[in-house]
Amino acid sequence: MDCTPKLVAFDLDGTLAESKQPVTKEMGKLLAKLLHKMPVAVMSGGAYHQFEKQLLPALPSDAQFENLYLFPTSAGRCYMYKNSAWQTVYDHSFSEEEKATVLKALHEALVETGLDQPPPQLWGEQIEDRGAQISWSALGQQAPIEEKKKWDPDRKKRMPLRDAFLKRVSDFSVGVNATNTIDITRKGITKAYGIEQLATMSGISINEMLYVGDALGEGGNDAVVIPTGVRTHEVSGPTETAALIEEIVRV
Repeated sequence: MDCTPKLVAFDLDGTLAESKQPVTKEMGKLLAKLLHKMPVAVMSGGAYHQFEKQLLPALPSDAQFENLYLFPTSAGRCYMYKNSAWQTVYDHSFSEEEKATVLKALHEALVETGLDQPPPQLWGEQIEDRGAQISWSALGQQAPIEEKKKWDPDRKKRMPLRDAFLKRVSDFSVGVNATNTIDITRKGITKAYGIEQLATMSGISINEMLYVGDALGEGGNDAVVIPTGVRTHEVSGPTETAALIEEIVRV
């Protein structure tokens, strides 16, 4: 690399692993190598239990967990490993009133955009309350990755939904991921917020970090980090991510 970062932040789905699929043991070993070299952060729209199921089992037991920052629900929460356990650093979960406001505006926006009628086949519930985030997935929360990837690859179905939602309530943030989901958090609670918090917690300046994700294009849920000034690297999937980590650990 032209300039080796002092901290690397990764998206999870589509970057370290296929959507909602386990991180491979090979990727876990690479992350462990990187953790021995520098702090690492993982940011995802998924809830914390998704990290427990998808990411943590892939890491070897001797990994430097104290160097790992976890940011579930689009950085609505943060966890660090202290005293041999994962502990909450902060939690920006919705109040009951906020949840009601979000769900009402989401329902109206779905009707306006014609997305209120479920597709012929659903894999689980479309709406999931993740505490600090409410997520709507067109094909259901457990849809196969092949189906998700082909439903809205250019985000043209979901961008009008995002706009219709924000027209009703502007004091929330909406991320549009790379497949079939939109993620709603409190205003300003995005991966950009996570990058800013990382700088405070780690003492590493943002311009010395690298963010790696698969949705850094316009409208993508990773693109929100760009205005922070963090260097970015877009990947098409875990294979490219693995090659990048190999390059960093070799330096």
